[in-house]
Amino acid sequence: MYRVIGMMSGTSMDGVDLAYCEFEEQKGKWSFEIKYAETIPYPEVWKTRLSKLDEQPIFLYPKTDAFYGKYIGQLINDFIEKNNLSVDLISSHGHTIFHQPQNGFTAQIGSGAAIYAETNIPVVCDFRSVDVALGGQGAPLVPLGDTMLFKEYDACLNLGGFANISFSKNEAINAFDICPCNIVLNHIAEWMNLPFDDKGKIASSGIVNANLLEELNAIGFYKMEGSKSLGKEWVNENVWPVMKKYDSLNNEDLMATFTEHIATQISDKINASKTSNILATGGGVFNQFLLSRIENKSSSKIAVPSANIINYKEALIFAFLGLLNMLNRNNIISSVTGAKQNSIGGAFYGSKVQPQNL
Repeated sequence: MYRVIGMMSGTSMDGVDLAYCEFEEQKGKWSFEIKYAETIPYPEVWKTRLSKLDEQPIFLYPKTDAFYGKYIGQLINDFIEKNNLSVDLISSHGHTIFHQPQNGFTAQIGSGAAIYAETNIPVVCDFRSVDVALGGQGAPLVPLGDTMLFKEYDACLNLGGFANISFSKNEAINAFDICPCNIVLNHIAEWMNLPFDDKGKIASSGIVNANLLEELNAIGFYKMEGSKSLGKEWVNENVWPVMKKYDSLNNEDLMATFTEHIATQISDKINASKTSNILATGGGVFNQFLLSRIENKSSSKIAVPSANIINYKEALIFAFLGLLNMLNRNNIISSVTGAKQNSIGGAFYGSKVQPQNL
């Protein structure tokens, strides 16, 4: 048995997700259990620093990387002590500050060296950089975990800051980012002094603007084939300029229109993939109106799992990707990211000596 803590911080910045996971492999098949999981909300100082770091003087980047790594390490130490855990590995996604694979770089902060120094437990971090250096998108990385841990589903749909999907076709893994999701919906909610659109009530009360919807659906990214990924920079350059043209609309109508845009893009991809049994996870699953619109526009059955899987699936899968790194196995698939070869993603800190009690 392998005991791994997975750490994830998404674009919604609701907090640090920690999941203590146990993995077993028998005859090449993996099983898992999320034993303990928790989201630690960010204090305002960290929310501000992380959201504004891309605009700050250069020296603040390495400083924040180091201090954020120390902060993660302290959170993990508290998590371990509170739950009396024995841990073989920490696998940290960190927090994305830049993601520009088209320009050859990506950056997730949270120094692995600092996490290791705080916890004295081996750490894997910086999962995306090797793939980007190999010409890939560095995303999405979750699909390998989807296919190895959730084989009972035809496809896995994640409704996080961005919506992405993974499925197998002709014995190859297909996966890609579909469209922005909570990164935009939460921002509109913030204009109303709310953290998010609870159950989609705001969107359900608005009226879809046909012209705005048409412009959003016409964005060039949606016509691209093959490996593709999205980041905050892309939203700033492609989505907000379109939304700004319709700033005379009230927030309810903006929310309704963008929710319909998400449902349209996702249902188009589901229908094209010809999958019928889909696992949906991520914070967007709690948006009942969005889910109802996706189901209405697609022909597939969408399964909603337990709250632990909904909330911590990404932390679980990054725990698994870190474990594969420790075992010296490929954890990034080039057919998904567009890189020139498969690779072992992640920087390792500490000893790769296998735990003796397995």
